[in-house]
Amino acid sequence: MSWLLALPFLIPIATALITFPARGRRYLCSGISILGCLTALCINLYILVLVESLGPQAGQMGDWQAPFGITLVADRLSAVMLLISAIVGLCVSLFAISDISEKRVKLGFHSFFQLLLAGVSGSFITGDLFNLYVWFEVMLIASFALLVLGGEKIQLDGGIKYVALNLVSTLLMLTSIGLLYGLTGTLNMAQLHISLAEVQNPVAISTLAVIFICAFGIKAAIFPLFFWLPASYHVPPVAVTAVFAGLLTKVGVYALIRTFTLIFPNDLEFTRNILLGAALLTMLTGVLGAAAQYEFRKILAFHIISQIGFLVLGLALNSPLALAGSVFYMVHNIVAKTNLFLISGTAQRLTGSYELNEIGGLYRASPLLSTFFFIAAFSLAGFPPLSGFWAKLLLVKASLDQAAYIVAAVALITGALTLFSMSKIWAEAFWKPHPQEHCKNLYSLSGAERFQRLLPVALLALITLALGLVPEPFIEYSLGAAGELLEPDDYLNAVLPGTTHQLWDG
Repeated sequence: MSWLLALPFLIPIATALITFPARGRRYLCSGISILGCLTALCINLYILVLVESLGPQAGQMGDWQAPFGITLVADRLSAVMLLISAIVGLCVSLFAISDISEKRVKLGFHSFFQLLLAGVSGSFITGDLFNLYVWFEVMLIASFALLVLGGEKIQLDGGIKYVALNLVSTLLMLTSIGLLYGLTGTLNMAQLHISLAEVQNPVAISTLAVIFICAFGIKAAIFPLFFWLPASYHVPPVAVTAVFAGLLTKVGVYALIRTFTLIFPNDLEFTRNILLGAALLTMLTGVLGAAAQYEFRKILAFHIISQIGFLVLGLALNSPLALAGSVFYMVHNIVAKTNLFLISGTAQRLTGSYELNEIGGLYRASPLLSTFFFIAAFSLAGFPPLSGFWAKLLLVKASLDQAAYIVAAVALITGALTLFSMSKIWAEAFWKPHPQEHCKNLYSLSGAERFQRLLPVALLALITLALGLVPEPFIEYSLGAAGELLEPDDYLNAVLPGTTHQLWDG
């Protein structure tokens, strides 16, 4: 079991090591990367089936029993995050064949890309906080390399802003981990659930909770810690931006959810209020920022921020339905947001620009690409019966169940403004004629490039449609994941078998 749970990050690491010496041969390198993503996808699917059948699974590396060794844990939440990250990795690696230049391939794009996937997978599967920090650092190094690969001035500017604020997050995380270890003598998440309940120092616990909110909040880009994201996400090639948009901020949200349901369950109410206030302000500032933009990628970048607010909202409301809404929303958003960035790259390839006032005619040039954009964009806006509608419905229903009418109103207003932004892109980029009448037809591209760009977009659009048209199975799965988060006995028993677990009194 230990080696099975290690494969989600060992496979990308092995792929990174193999692609680096092959980086001089572009198509060989791409083929190895795609094969690695396919292998990881199969392993992660098997882990999800295993977890769904047998419950949470834990492995102890080197036969060092928890809480003394390195623990790997897969429950419903981590299993579905592993699966969806592998799907994103595969789709982006396919798209990268035509999007990433030969120069960047020779500089090691595929190796850094695979290391990024390893960091993401390791963050989802780890069972202790120190190794979560290690995987965060792997992601930071790989993502910074991908940001500046090519050495263009705008890339270096965005990369410096990105890494500077993320280093602040690292310092806060290390500080909070050190203080937590000083209080409890352990960093194993399951053991922390027990040990932190015995600490008779509510001020210290609350202070730690706030520091963790700040540390993970920077990674997740919640209000007011999001300024690094719109300053950096539009500068690298769109294949890089797509995987950033789909996965990086979601790892920060995952860490918040894991920390505040397992380590700090039922913490003092004011930390929940902090999360609730941050969620609402994140939703509003992100969607208003997007409404003010007129560049394809910048609109999408601000919507990353806005959608993070919905994910944190489920955690702040802290009910089974709300957490189920966050799980559903996370998967829906990863798929839709990745797809929208891939579509924006193809739009730029056909029209020559990302500026909405300089492009147009995409519906006439490519009805198929336009259909895929419509599915992803209006799902993001919560248009029924697409996947975003069901995700937002769960969160709004959870808000109304708690009589949080202002919260529900903010969610609905954010959805309406998201629809405005997506409609603006549709009207300007797809519906109106190109101002200079030189928009290429998709079929004017070579057959290979057309296939490399449309196949991943089509796969992600089909997942969005499936989640929207047949939502019941995944809603049930999300409710099961929420139940495990709120009642973590199965998780604790998997990591610490035979241990009597002390429950929080609140």
